[in-house]
Amino acid sequence: MLFDMTPGAEEALANGSCKGYIGFDPTAPSLTIGNYVQMMLLTLWQRSGNDPVVLMGGATGRIGDPSGKDKERQLKSFDELDNNLAHQVAQMKNLLDFEGKHAFTLVNNYDFYKDMNVLDFLRDVGKTLTVSYMTSKDSVKNRLESGLSFTEFSYQLLQAYDFQCLYQDEGCTFQMGGSDQWGNITSGTEFIRRNIQGKAYAITTPLLTKADGKKFGKSEKGNIWLDPSLTSPYEFYQFWLNADDADVEKFIKYFSLKSRAEMEAMIAEIDTNPNAAKRAIAEELTVRIHGEQAYQGAKAVSELLFNPKASAEQLASLSADDFDIISKELKHYPISAVGTSLVDLMTESTDISSSKSEARRAIKANSISINKVKVTDEGMVIAADQLLHGKYLLLGSGKKKKFLISHV
Repeated sequence: MLFDMTPGAEEALANGSCKGYIGFDPTAPSLTIGNYVQMMLLTLWQRSGNDPVVLMGGATGRIGDPSGKDKERQLKSFDELDNNLAHQVAQMKNLLDFEGKHAFTLVNNYDFYKDMNVLDFLRDVGKTLTVSYMTSKDSVKNRLESGLSFTEFSYQLLQAYDFQCLYQDEGCTFQMGGSDQWGNITSGTEFIRRNIQGKAYAITTPLLTKADGKKFGKSEKGNIWLDPSLTSPYEFYQFWLNADDADVEKFIKYFSLKSRAEMEAMIAEIDTNPNAAKRAIAEELTVRIHGEQAYQGAKAVSELLFNPKASAEQLASLSADDFDIISKELKHYPISAVGTSLVDLMTESTDISSSKSEARRAIKANSISINKVKVTDEGMVIAADQLLHGKYLLLGSGKKKKFLISHV
């Protein structure tokens, strides 16, 4: 996960336990799998005997980081940012270890600025770096032609001062982040050197991209969120199962907490059986992020939708929440089904068949199933006791087509 580090960082780490931090701005309603790259870095930092700090950007989120952006950010309201921050803090506390030896510490950088007036900021913070130093950083230089407001220009100063405050208040000697943060992080080491004659270090990770060149954590539907209401456990699980074979080794190295020997065994299997490695990392991450029960549900739904040998018993074991997931994945008909003949259900209540004669031929050909059980009776009428959870019917047509009926 190492991309770059400042001189002396390796020696400082070799001398004993160090404290380091990564900042997270609450500009989204939830953390994403992209954020989880940095959370994994802090987790590995902790497991290596160092002390990790999460810095929540209650202040910097109000400004907007120009790094990696080709145009000015739209500022979010304070209420939205505060709500985002509270939600992300809860996620952090659920996913990271805030107890025991080398426990995580959580700090909000709003506390550094809430009592500072603009004159104090200009004298104590703005005086530290020259404009030429700041404009030499890629995060600024890349935006000078397209336009950069003073607001976003000042972000570098805020992030640098954050590092100084954490150095003084928490004993943080390391700041980490993605490679696009190098300029902001090294500005912080310069703050500490110039203002308090201290020595601090920077470490960055590569910006993780997928085999298709897209930024990690993106899909056609958008971000892969860590919030189950934004990305369901099923969608999360499927993301890893559908990964490009070329990405699997990278994902294992970044996200698995298995032993080195176990990870090497998973990686060795990719060439001959990539799906096994994908299932292993999908299971590990879905359990870790969403819990065992959610993983079992996601696995069961996947088995039902994609395994033609899935049984009626497997279908009956699904929860109502699982059927809610299925309703988003299959063509779904919320209709009044009880008392309706199967032929009418397929033709008049839905468009599963184009005509009654076609529906009857499909039933006669043994191509239609209700709840994974083949139907042979052309005159079948849907009964209430066929509804799973008192509501659902899964209608299969041929080997691949499946439709969900929810009785209303």
